[in-house]
Amino acid sequence: MDFDRVYRDYFQDVFLYLRSFPVEEGLAEEIAQETFAKALRSIHRFDGRKDIRAWLFTIAKNTYYTVCRRENIYLPQETEQEAPDLGVDLTEQLANEESAFRVHQFLHGMSEPYKEVFSLRVFGELPFEAIGRLFGKSPGWARVVFYRAKQQIIAYMEAMEDETDQL
Repeated sequence: MDFDRVYRDYFQDVFLYLRSFPVEEGLAEEIAQETFAKALRSIHRFDGRKDIRAWLFTIAKNTYYTVCRRENIYLPQETEQEAPDLGVDLTEQLANEESAFRVHQFLHGMSEPYKEVFSLRVFGELPFEAIGRLFGKSPGWARVVFYRAKQQIIAYMEAMEDETDQL
């Protein structure tokens, strides 16, 4: 695999993906550079079954979280006004700290691309057009995946609420 070509073809995508996180441009560029350094060190583990862009995005996301922990960067919490329209119930649950933790916990274990699309839309505040471009898909695809992810989270939260009510 020609890693120079991978770098040339995907650096901008990785950089834009990182800009969807609450990070300054300079830091996003540094994290993108670190992402490609990590990718180069572990390119032998890439089996080619998935899109290389998704693999790079995963490395970028993990690198971003590592940098946040290392630099003691705490992510600002969204206010309800800044959050995209998720429906009243889910927004209220995100406002409650314990419920927000449960949502993040569920989101952490959610399968791709649902986890990534939901995070890009809600936390990165990206439009569906940009999300679709990142995945090489249409805005309609991004909308459907976001809707399905949202439905999974709502179902999980309702099940948790029912479980709590029974105690």
